[in-house]
Amino acid sequence: MSNSRIYDKTYSMLSNALDISARRHNLISGNISNMNTIGYKPVDLDFNSTLKKSMEEPLPAPKPIMSMTNSKHFPGVNSLYEPFSIKEYISESVDINHLDSVDIDTEMNNIAENNIKYRTATEMLLRKMTLLKHSIQEGGR
Repeated sequence: MSNSRIYDKTYSMLSNALDISARRHNLISGNISNMNTIGYKPVDLDFNSTLKKSMEEPLPAPKPIMSMTNSKHFPGVNSLYEPFSIKEYISESVDINHLDSVDIDTEMNNIAENNIKYRTATEMLLRKMTLLKHSIQEGGR
């Protein structure tokens, strides 16, 4: 399927963009959830560099966090963030030793930016699928 002209690199790029955006959303919402935690350091990932890295080399398979000790147990939960480069950051306007280590304005800005990128990738994927659907319908005539 990788040599197909229909399923080109665009699908792979859009898939990676949606995955990265979803993982970034989880990080940002985790930062907001922990804004009243003393000593919490907010984390984020750079969308553009992570997407570029994921397009250059395939992402490794996530490693299980937990292992099964009995054959009747459910499989372990996979680590969502391992293949991505996640960094801690501290804003200049916050004090890490107090409750305000997470700047809510920065996090809301990050989540709005991430939402735009997610919606753009989704719209691009929908248009690509619509083009494929139209090609199939016209070819059937």
